[in-house]
Amino acid sequence: MLKYVIFDLDDTLLDFSRGEQEGILDLLKKYGITDLQHGLQVYQAHNHWVWSQIEHGADPEPLLNQRFAVVFQRLGVMVNGPALQHEYSTILDHNFYILPGATTLLTDLQQAGLNLIVGTNGVKTTQLSRLQGSGLAQYFPQVFISADLGVAKPDPRFFTAIFDRNPAMTHSNTIMVGDNLGSDISGAIHAQLKNIWFNPHHRPNDKSYQPTYTVDNFQQLEKILLH
Repeated sequence: MLKYVIFDLDDTLLDFSRGEQEGILDLLKKYGITDLQHGLQVYQAHNHWVWSQIEHGADPEPLLNQRFAVVFQRLGVMVNGPALQHEYSTILDHNFYILPGATTLLTDLQQAGLNLIVGTNGVKTTQLSRLQGSGLAQYFPQVFISADLGVAKPDPRFFTAIFDRNPAMTHSNTIMVGDNLGSDISGAIHAQLKNIWFNPHHRPNDKSYQPTYTVDNFQQLEKILLH
């Protein structure tokens, strides 16, 4: 019987992509980039590489502190990488966009007696601020963040830390929900957990593994979790 649901945060419950794009465009404008779409594409490509390195065990701090220096250098502008990272983190701290239907889903799951847990990669202060500011913190008595744990999904040690905090948690009464095949679903598979790929944009699965379930909306997700 299902008792625990581990939720990814970004683009699973919170609309990270919307806040990210708004923040990056603001920074590009501030530092004189006129071709905003090209600048956004350069950032997204490098940022994808940065997070893939982190998910494979690289130290996140130097990668995050220098990502803007790399991006703006490619755009022909010299900036202070750590200073821009701090500026961007401050912007993200106030990204409180919730995906439509997420609050209703969490309310229903909480009322059904499920134990809801956040398991997210990211910067601790940013993720905690966004949980509080969005109002979602009330649903999650436990929050596990990669920067706090020292390991990121899909590393199985990320999930071990959650199990260590919850003695009643088992591989059969726990499920992972997330939008990212490379971190959420792969991590759950490595941890021998059932999993649900939240895929509202109908992205193709280009991996060699398959999620336990795939859904494209919160109604489908709730049906699986409650039935």
